[in-house]
Amino acid sequence: MAGAGATYLFGVYSKDIKSTLGYDQTTLNLLGFFKDLGANVGVLSGLIGEVTPAWFVLLAGSAMNFAGYFMIWLSVTEKIAKPKVWQMCLYICLGANSQNFANTGALVTCVKNFPESRGVMLGLLKGFTGLSGAIFTQLYLAIYPNDSKSLILLIGWLPAALSVVFVYTIRPMKAVKQQNELRVFYHFLYISVSLALFILAMSLIQKQVAFSQAAYAGTSAFVCLFLFLPLAIAIREELVLWNLKKKPVDPPTEVSIEKPQEIQEIKDNSDLQVQNTKSTTCFGDICNKPERGEDYTILQALLSMDMMILFVATFCGLGSSLTAVDNLGQIGESLGYPTKTISTFVSLVSIWNYFGRVFSGFVSETLMVKWKVPRTLMMTFMLVLSSLAYLSIAFPFPGSVYVASVIIGVSFGAQVTLLFAIISELFGLKYYATLFNCGQLASPLGSYILNVKVTGMLYDGEALKQLAEKGLTRSSVKELTCLGGQCYRLSFSILAAVTFFGALVSLILVMRTRKFYKGDIYKKYREAA
Repeated sequence: MAGAGATYLFGVYSKDIKSTLGYDQTTLNLLGFFKDLGANVGVLSGLIGEVTPAWFVLLAGSAMNFAGYFMIWLSVTEKIAKPKVWQMCLYICLGANSQNFANTGALVTCVKNFPESRGVMLGLLKGFTGLSGAIFTQLYLAIYPNDSKSLILLIGWLPAALSVVFVYTIRPMKAVKQQNELRVFYHFLYISVSLALFILAMSLIQKQVAFSQAAYAGTSAFVCLFLFLPLAIAIREELVLWNLKKKPVDPPTEVSIEKPQEIQEIKDNSDLQVQNTKSTTCFGDICNKPERGEDYTILQALLSMDMMILFVATFCGLGSSLTAVDNLGQIGESLGYPTKTISTFVSLVSIWNYFGRVFSGFVSETLMVKWKVPRTLMMTFMLVLSSLAYLSIAFPFPGSVYVASVIIGVSFGAQVTLLFAIISELFGLKYYATLFNCGQLASPLGSYILNVKVTGMLYDGEALKQLAEKGLTRSSVKELTCLGGQCYRLSFSILAAVTFFGALVSLILVMRTRKFYKGDIYKKYREAA
């Protein structure tokens, strides 16, 4: 999962694509849209995941990742003839779509393995994806110092290699819940938080101090150490279970130590599902919808009012967030920040994206289990928060981009985790591999309208005005650039309004699901276990 977030680095290398291939902002934003389209349309990976094992899904994603980003790198370094725009769109869509295969192979498998800790599990795994951009930034500074074109090559081969190396460790398992399960997950959380804080500190220090190649290599080594530390916790827990199994069982007349059941690997994914008494196909019984929390078929879920509301909220919230992240490089440039500082903005978004993903999972799980607070209410709060961040870019003040980067990162990350958790709770886990991928279909549509048709065109319009004031035309410059606070004022005011509307719509879902979240939503999984 730490290798499945390369799409968040688009803000770092997009300027290379723009300058090398001579694109204007509208064309670059079109490329950004196809990146978002690939990253969010994961229905294919979901359907493949329903009928094939996890290892096949991961290997397919590995091949797509390398093919897509390697072709982009060849194009930007001019090792092949300049591709047409549609070809670049295809390459980036293919590369970005590979992360859905990692999500389906790893994330869906783990949620099904730990259904009663799904909020925590989603927060942890999506958190590492949120950190991915910052991790890759540290690695590329060590391997390809200050060569952002080679960053494209790095995100082509490294995630592909990760999937191949760890392909057989990710598999469905029928695990008996241990009493200390949540405590172990918190240990994983502490390690990931330490990693995030370390990268945050390094990002800030590297902005102030000139690092040598050896220093970058040292920070990258620490990052890799943190990534492998959870393995030590897993080995420790396995040793505890192994020692317990070796203890003799006391006679039945006395108080006995219960021997933990061995975790058994299963061959058939269907054994993991909580079976309904009535057998249905994945597209059957469209009109006869079950109660919330039961296993919906794919069409039952997609045609439900709850999913429609989630679509609108996702269109507004994630569509705006993707637009903001994709334009972060140009926002920094328009406000006069140096390239190194712009890289810091991207790292900040990535790191706070992590905190948003992790803590929305842990915090919403705690609020829901202890105080029955609907998880949908936290989504509303995050949408309101992000609308304030867009206003700070529309009307910039000293340091406003730093503040906006933090808030956009937190709210973006939280929306992703909350969306996936809400879908699993409302519509069940039987067809979760497909449904969670369907749930994010609205975000690339929102990104296309808000990024390409609104933000990109308004930016180009301001840039053309500035050219006209200088007595120049579009044909006289290779790269169309806008400078000043007015470049994004109107577009980000629109983003703020759209996101606030999404928050109001999500309140309807809060009211509709309030009674559902008052109940014990994990009861059936405990009974099945």
